[in-house]
Amino acid sequence: MNRTDRLYALVEELRAFAPRARTAPQLAAHFEVSVRTIERDLNALLQAGLPIYATPGPGGGYAIDKSHTLPPVNFTASEAAALAIAVSRPGASPLAEALRSAVRKVVGAMPADEAEAARRLVGRVHLFPDASDARPTASRTTEEAVVRSEVVAIRYEDRKGDTTTREVEPLALVGSAQSWYLVGYCRLRQGERAFRLDRIVEAELTGERAPDRGEPAMEGVPAGLRRLSILE
Repeated sequence: MNRTDRLYALVEELRAFAPRARTAPQLAAHFEVSVRTIERDLNALLQAGLPIYATPGPGGGYAIDKSHTLPPVNFTASEAAALAIAVSRPGASPLAEALRSAVRKVVGAMPADEAEAARRLVGRVHLFPDASDARPTASRTTEEAVVRSEVVAIRYEDRKGDTTTREVEPLALVGSAQSWYLVGYCRLRQGERAFRLDRIVEAELTGERAPDRGEPAMEGVPAGLRRLSILE
């Protein structure tokens, strides 16, 4: 996570806990950075005029005044609970961590009584363990490559168990509840290929911006694909 993204995420983390406070060590552990880095980030937010305040002593820490940041979101308790239930079992679905973060932002921006009602409603739902709860090992890095449009180096195991190392220019994520694929231009094979996410053994971002190759042909992918729309 770069610093700009972390600053936005830090504000949302404080909003989600408001009016309770979070200590610098707690925030540092959450974002996997040093306490000194978090303190610099908090100071930058204060300099930018955000309503963050510190309380000393036991139980103290940093908190944000929610009433002076974003306005409440008009979600009902049942709508927020439905989102929480949906993201509690994403299976192999891409961007699962972002899903959880989105729900926390929604609840953090809701009026206090609706947010508490949503928490109570979610507490009445219980899930059986399921094999689909496990996320593919390299999912986060692979998904980040798609988000950033960045070339990713992968070690891929095919159905026979043979492994190859490839550099892939990400084009799309395709899948269903059962399995997801990274569709991209494979530099090893010099063409478009689809890679099952659970067969990507390792993945590493290269830092290289992927060239624009236009819309993927989706060769070898089952027919009847439906493009997602955020407005539907």
